[in-house]
Amino acid sequence: MTLYTHKDSNIRKTWLLFTMFLVVVIGIGWFFSYLYQSSAILYGVVAFAIFMNVFSYWFSDKIVLSMAHAKPIEKKDHFELYTIVENLCITAGLPMPRLYIVHEAQPNAFATGRDPKHAVVAVTQGLLDRLDRAELEGVIAHELSHVGNRDMLLSTVVVVLVGFISIISDIFMRSALWGSFSRRDDREGGQAGTVLFIIGIVVAVLAPISAQLMHLAISRKREFLADASGALLTRYPEGLASALEKISSSATPMSVASGTTAHLWLDNPFKGPQKTTWLQKMFMSHPPAEERIKALRSMPL
Repeated sequence: MTLYTHKDSNIRKTWLLFTMFLVVVIGIGWFFSYLYQSSAILYGVVAFAIFMNVFSYWFSDKIVLSMAHAKPIEKKDHFELYTIVENLCITAGLPMPRLYIVHEAQPNAFATGRDPKHAVVAVTQGLLDRLDRAELEGVIAHELSHVGNRDMLLSTVVVVLVGFISIISDIFMRSALWGSFSRRDDREGGQAGTVLFIIGIVVAVLAPISAQLMHLAISRKREFLADASGALLTRYPEGLASALEKISSSATPMSVASGTTAHLWLDNPFKGPQKTTWLQKMFMSHPPAEERIKALRSMPL
């Protein structure tokens, strides 16, 4: 019996989301090409969007690991960690992922990769130093649940497309500030061109915001699902709940923390001197730790 009954649904959602974002990208590209009266913009946007997604599908794990400065480890390096992952994989019916360590004092972890056969689980040195075995099992079970539920591909697609839409919007904003619409404005007699210009500005501002909000909604939902699946895997929700208490209460900063990969970590990596501002909190990809702990401790196991 598999714990990951949502995996097929998540695969469908991934490709549905990919299609939706691709439609949005094409729509934005068409709008910009109309404003500039250049079909080359639309062709360029579509071609680059397809290239970025194919590239991210095959190389997402390498990109993330490089950004986190993660180093591969073997069984002889961290025997207890390796055996915990190995035992949980056997229980969950998952292939053994590659293991990496991030030499940071902040306790945290993440999983990446395009599918279970190419999965990676990375933990920080701080996680190994601060958690006991039951808590470490809870964290690893959570990350393996992302693997089993096929969350990793979903996260990669969302990240790449949100970033791409933001890039397009940024290019548009810069072009607008440089007065690239002056010829268009003259052809439209001034007033129509001005209206299109204003609409373009609104699209450029709202597109990345709406894309990011969709990303956050997906990220928060999948964290609760991974918590529940991880607790079912270990049959001990208190292990992950206790780990979340320690991790969320840590004020240790992380030098490799990045807004691009923040949603991949078990808990928000911006802490200590990097602590999130009120604006960043509005766009946090993780649900509050208190809510996750409460949900875990109310599970009927």
